[in-house]
Amino acid sequence: MTEVSSLTGRLLVATPALADPNFDRAVVLLLDHDEEGSLGVVLNRPTPVDVEDILEGWGDLAGEPGVVFQGGPVSLDSALGVAVVPGGASGEAGPLGWRRVHGAIGLVDLEAPPQLLASALGSLRIFAGYAGWGPGQLEDELVDGAWYVVESEPGDVSSPCPERLWRDVLRRQRGELAMVATYPDDPSLN
Repeated sequence: MTEVSSLTGRLLVATPALADPNFDRAVVLLLDHDEEGSLGVVLNRPTPVDVEDILEGWGDLAGEPGVVFQGGPVSLDSALGVAVVPGGASGEAGPLGWRRVHGAIGLVDLEAPPQLLASALGSLRIFAGYAGWGPGQLEDELVDGAWYVVESEPGDVSSPCPERLWRDVLRRQRGELAMVATYPDDPSLN
């Protein structure tokens, strides 16, 4: 088996060629990537469901829009909390109930009392479900040209305009990749 270089903490940005409707113009934050597979959440799929409607006490901590996001097609009945802790990238231990994934970005223990984390969180997003890949599956999709891999920024997790995130992430890249941000929603209309 070949060694897998970890992409944990990076973004997968769907290429226009990606045909899976679950990931059309998706921006996925990889929370875990190793030889056993990959797990991430789609950052730009808000639902109409308010966080407070499903997780009492967490609604006040969720950034705008304060709704649950569809994290992916797997386990839609489970919830994941992803939060940015200001200063969390410094390497020191984060607050109780938060586990660092990459830099200032980490996972929140949604079983913990929300008040425990309230003063430490800079932003919080709640995701229903996740995106998952088995061993080697993501690597095959990368070889097939389904995803661009780019660096994440803490603000990606809590973008106030998630419908623009795909274009915004591509636009900040250098060279030809920035041009992909102008790709039309429906190329047949050109």
